[in-house]
Amino acid sequence: MPATNPPVPQVSLSMILDQVAKDKGVSRAVLTNTLQDAIQTAAKKHFGQDRAIEAVFNEEKGVVEVFQTLTVVERVQLEDPITSVNQISLEEASQKGIEADLGDELLFQIFYRTEDAEEARVQDERYGDILRLKTYRHSFGRIAAQTAKQVILQRVRDAERSNVFEEYKDRKAEIVTGVARRFERGNIIVDLGRAEAVLPVREQVPRESYRAGDRVQAYVVDVLRESKGPQIILSRAANELVKKLFEMEVPEIAEGVVVIEAVAREPGGRAKIAVASRDEDVDPVGACVGMKGSRVQAVVQELRGEKIDIVPWDEDPAKFVCSALQPAEVSRVLIDEANRAMEIIVPDDQLSLAIGRRGQNVRLAAQLTGWKLDINSETRVKEMREFASSSMTSIGLTDPAIEQLYQHGFRKSADIANASAEVLTQMPGITAENVKEFQEKAREQSWKDEEELTRIDSEREAARQAEARRHPSDLTQSERLLRVRGISDRNIEQLSSAGYKTVEDIQRETDMMKLGDTTGLGVKKARQVKTSVEHYLAEEARLKKELDQQKATTEPASSAAAAPAGA
Repeated sequence: MPATNPPVPQVSLSMILDQVAKDKGVSRAVLTNTLQDAIQTAAKKHFGQDRAIEAVFNEEKGVVEVFQTLTVVERVQLEDPITSVNQISLEEASQKGIEADLGDELLFQIFYRTEDAEEARVQDERYGDILRLKTYRHSFGRIAAQTAKQVILQRVRDAERSNVFEEYKDRKAEIVTGVARRFERGNIIVDLGRAEAVLPVREQVPRESYRAGDRVQAYVVDVLRESKGPQIILSRAANELVKKLFEMEVPEIAEGVVVIEAVAREPGGRAKIAVASRDEDVDPVGACVGMKGSRVQAVVQELRGEKIDIVPWDEDPAKFVCSALQPAEVSRVLIDEANRAMEIIVPDDQLSLAIGRRGQNVRLAAQLTGWKLDINSETRVKEMREFASSSMTSIGLTDPAIEQLYQHGFRKSADIANASAEVLTQMPGITAENVKEFQEKAREQSWKDEEELTRIDSEREAARQAEARRHPSDLTQSERLLRVRGISDRNIEQLSSAGYKTVEDIQRETDMMKLGDTTGLGVKKARQVKTSVEHYLAEEARLKKELDQQKATTEPASSAAAAPAGA
């Protein structure tokens, strides 16, 4: 017996819609409406755009049925072809055995599938002269399928984009994780699974680099509805990324017990966060640091080595600023609330530490606190005060007036010359009658002040360079320690009492826990001191070699000049 092929099972359109809805994550109702619109578009394209055609999905049969509506009128307006295709006269309806009244709408099904060929033939015999669809009937099925395919694909893409936008619009200000797929003009395209996001160049950290396939964790800055689909903008440089990472690592923050009050950050370099606790029994800084620094190290690792300082937040702005400037120690703070500015006075050996490398520490502290910060050393403040006193005494002001002017930010005669008369007359000894005289003298004195300041700066720079180039063998052990960045007089006492009397003693120590505990510096400070010591010793060796070479070249020349003629 010849082999026969098994019958191909008929797949229900309803099943197809269910499967597509599941695979694409698109609502079945959206797919149904799309299918109806696609068939209706195809029908109008081939039967005429002016026809009142409607497509309806039949759930029981699992097919899309197409209908044309004809309105019963007294006389068909043949002179108007657009209107006439949707009309049938009352007389013609009666001749076809249709019971209708004027104004009724008659619904005629258009059979376009191969399975409905018999129904189409019967319809053509009875209503063909009314519907006038016979010439299109044979090709409509194939053309409808092609047109419907294009419409459905477009609508499904639109529905998918809409679903992605609806999903991610609520994830704005959250952290998402994806995979770097490709690079477009410096921007990184990140695959998030159901959607692609972009990490623009401006939101990237300069020190970070990615390759295709690398994991990317970033902060969702915005979700935009674009014509080509939703645009998800990511950031690795936003301050909020640090805040969100701490929320993920610190349960106390996620629960609201510890609050991150402010964040300041230079992406890839350093960040400072201010934290406060709503529970007196919970230490906010300790909670963020974690056991042996585990929590903060997890954040640092995700930020690829970016250093993070955690400081306690305080309602008192002076205390808050002092904490923000850590690890530097602050002696005094002068507050100018009107201009939201502070003058920070620190010990001489703490000035470079307070300012930080390239001004980073004070810059981040200013961002964190929201105050303008001006940092000066004790010696510098003393010099400024002496100069201000000398400058303002020269124009005839009394000591009480000078003291009050200094407290209000007047540092030299030029400040008085440029001030308003209303402000100056509030100072003791200055009246409306003599204010102009004082300002005129101040203008004359300001020229002398500029010359004096230039001289002082030159002498200070010459002294600084001479001190910096003193031969290491001429320095005492305390002087050497003071040259190490981050070590103050108080730190020298702590180190000496624990047995670390020289720079080399600190260099030889390998146990940072021991160095931090025995000296009372703490492990973090101990690590900083150890790093600074190693840097200092390298610089000291370089300076010593340079000075020794200079000495070796100058001594023979001096000996030759001192030798007697003919010797």
